[in-house]
Order: sequence, then structure tokens, then C-alpha cells
Amino acid sequence: MAELNLKGNRRVLNGLVVSDKGDKTIVVRVETLVQHPLYKKFIRRHTKFMAHDPANECGVGDKVQIVEFRPLSRRKRWHLDKILEKAV
Repeated sequence: MAELNLKGNRRVLNGLVVSDKGDKTIVVRVETLVQHPLYKKFIRRHTKFMAHDPANECGVGDKVQIVEFRPLSRRKRWHLDKILEKAV
């Protein structure tokens, strides 16, 4: 996998691939913990990001790291950085 030459500070997120149906595109679900303002209990929130996968190497269930990137299409603003763990 080719390394990205990135300048500046870019956000890096870890998540789970939930879809790989698009050509060179994956959908990554990122979970975050948010504290409830009144009850102080931690709640799981999730967001789905579309990321560019130039080699089509990811599959559903893979744990990946994505990095912020220039806009590639209407909804795709992230790029696959590396695969942390392949699905079984």
C-alpha cells in the first residue's frame, strides 16, 4: 500500500468498514463516547464516513484508519490510511 504524502495537521479516525460496494470507496463507521450533560453517563454515538480505497483492498468487517483528505466527490472527503485488522 502506498504511503500518503500529507501536509499539515489532518484528523485521523479509526473505524469499522460497514460497506465496500462502491468502486474504490468504503463506508467506515466511527464510534465515539459522549458524556450526557445532565446524567454524566457515557453514550455511544456513531458516524459513517465515505473513504477512498484506491486498491479496493478493504472488506466488510475490517478495522481501518482513515485520514482527512481533499474532496474527491460530493460525500467523500476521507482517504484510507492503513488497515489495522482484517476481518476473519
